[in-house]
Amino acid sequence: MKGIGASPGIEKGKVFVIKDWQPMLANNKTENTNAEISRLERALNKSTTELDNIFTKVKREIGDKEAAIFEAHIMIIEDPELIRQVKIKINEEKMSAEYALKTVRDIYLEMFKNMDNAYMRERAADIKDVTDRIIRNLTGMEKKDLLVIEEKAVIAAKDLSPSDTVQMDKEKIIGILTDDGGAASHVAIMARTLEIPAVVGLGNITEQLRTGDEILMDGDEGHVFIKPDKDIIKEYMKKRKMLRTLKTMYADLKGRESRTKDGYKVELSANIGTPEELPAVLRNDGEGIGLFRTEFLYMNRDRLPSEEEQFKVYKETAQKMEGKPVVIRTLDIGGDKALSYMPMPDEMNPFLGYRAIRLCLDRPDFFKSQLRALLRAGAYGNIKIMFPMISCIEELRKAKALLNEIKEDLNQRSQVFNPDMEVGMMIEVPAAAILSDVFAKEVDFFSIGTNDLIQYITAVDRGNKDIAHLYTQFHPALLRLIKQVIDNGHREGIWVGMCGEAAGDPRLIPILIGMGLDEFSMSPGTILKARWILSNLSKKEMEKKVENVLRYASAEEVCEALSFDTGVI
Repeated sequence: MKGIGASPGIEKGKVFVIKDWQPMLANNKTENTNAEISRLERALNKSTTELDNIFTKVKREIGDKEAAIFEAHIMIIEDPELIRQVKIKINEEKMSAEYALKTVRDIYLEMFKNMDNAYMRERAADIKDVTDRIIRNLTGMEKKDLLVIEEKAVIAAKDLSPSDTVQMDKEKIIGILTDDGGAASHVAIMARTLEIPAVVGLGNITEQLRTGDEILMDGDEGHVFIKPDKDIIKEYMKKRKMLRTLKTMYADLKGRESRTKDGYKVELSANIGTPEELPAVLRNDGEGIGLFRTEFLYMNRDRLPSEEEQFKVYKETAQKMEGKPVVIRTLDIGGDKALSYMPMPDEMNPFLGYRAIRLCLDRPDFFKSQLRALLRAGAYGNIKIMFPMISCIEELRKAKALLNEIKEDLNQRSQVFNPDMEVGMMIEVPAAAILSDVFAKEVDFFSIGTNDLIQYITAVDRGNKDIAHLYTQFHPALLRLIKQVIDNGHREGIWVGMCGEAAGDPRLIPILIGMGLDEFSMSPGTILKARWILSNLSKKEMEKKVENVLRYASAEEVCEALSFDTGVI
C-alpha cells in the first residue's frame, strides 16, 4: 500500500490494530434540563482537569510545542459559543447532554472538514478528540487503553488523537500507520518529534490488517507491505542498514565547514518555529537559523503576545545560537494560518489575500510591537529581520520606514538595541522574483521561499490532493526564476538563501550549488546529510549541469537529469 511518508524510518514487525472509538448515543428526550446542564458542567470540569494533567506531563517530558496542542484543547472546552449551543439544544430541544454535545460537534466537524484550508481541516481532529473526552465523562464509558501493549509493535489506527499519541508507551511503539491524516496532522508532527516512523493517509489500512499480522513499513517513501515476502524484506533490510550506515557517516561531519570538494563554502541552517526546536539544530550542527517562523508565538492562545514576551523568546534564541545568524521572519498570518482572537475576512483565495506583510502594514500597532522586540533582542546575538510576502517595492519601503521609525524611538528612550541589523525579504511571489534586480538594491539579503513560490508560479493549491502532481519543485519555470534571483542578488553584493522545502532536497542541492546559492535552510535532521552531499560535489561541475538543466521544458526531464549519483538514496 502507498500512503504519505510522515516520519522517516524503516521498520518490520507485528501490527497492533486499534479500532475507532464510536459511542452509540440515542436521542433520549429529557424534561429535567437543569439536571442535564449540571451533568454537562461536571463533565466539562473533569475533562479540563484531565487535559491540565496531560498538558503538564507533555510539557515536562516532551516539550512546549507539543504541550501547546493540549492548551488548545482546553481552549476548545472553554469556548463559550460551543457550550452555549450545547445548552440551547438541551433547553430548547430537550436533548440529553451527551446527545446535544454530539449534535453540535458534528456540525462543527462538517464545517471544518469542508474548508479549503488544509491546516483548518486538520483542526477537526482536535474538536473530535476533545468532545469524545467530554462524552466519555458524561456516559461513564471508559476508553480502553489500547495503547498499553505487551510487546513491541506497529500501531495501526483510523487516526490517533493527540491524547493517544502522547500517552502511548514509546518503548513499545516502533511505527505508526493511519487511515487518515496528512503530513501536517498531529500524529505526523508527534511521530517526527518522537522519531517514530509513520505512514499516514493510507485509506483503509485498519480494514486490511489484524492484530498480529507481520508488516514492513517505509516512513520515508510511504510504502507499507502486509505479510511481506522474503525478497521484499531482504531489499528493505538492506536499505535500512545502508541508511543507518549513512547516518553514522553524516554524524562524522559534525564540527566541519559545509564545503564542496573544490572548496565552495555555503551555510547550512535550520527552519524552526519555537525555541524548543533549538536542541535539534545544535545536535545536528546547524550553522544558523535560516527561518524562524514567528507566527507560532501568536497561535494557540487567546491574545496577542506582548512585546516583552516576544523579546524574551528572540533573545533566548539568539543567545543559544552563540553568534550564529538567526533569520527571523516577521508575522506571516493568513492563508492557512488563522488566529482565534483576530477575525479574518472570508476570502475566495486566502493564499492570495489579506496575509503576511499586507496584514502587518495594515495593523502597525502589533507589527511595531514585534519590530521593537526584534531590534531589542538583536543586541544579544546575530539576529536578522526578514519580511514575508513582499510583492511590490512600496510594501518593502513601508516596512523599512516603520523599522526606522522604531529605531528612532528606541534611541530617544535610550533603550539597548542593534541599529545595524541586517534586513532582508522573502522571494515567494513571482513579481518579487522578476523584480529581484530592483529589490536587491534595497535589502541585505534574499531568502527564496519555494513552498509558496511554486504554488504561485504553477497556479496549484499545494493543499489540493487532486492536482498535487502539478505541484513540483522541478518545474523549469521555478528553476529559471531561482537562478535569476541568485544572479540579481549577487550583482548587488547581497547573499541569497533558500528556506523552502526544496533547500533540503538531495536531488536539488547539487543544482542549487551550481547556481551559487549561499545559504540552505532546512529541517534540522537534514543538515548533516546535506553537508555530506556537498562534500562529494564539485561546484564547477555543477555549474555545467545547471546550463543543461535550464534548457529542459518539463519537470519530468529535469527529474531525469537530476537522477545522477550524489552518493545518497
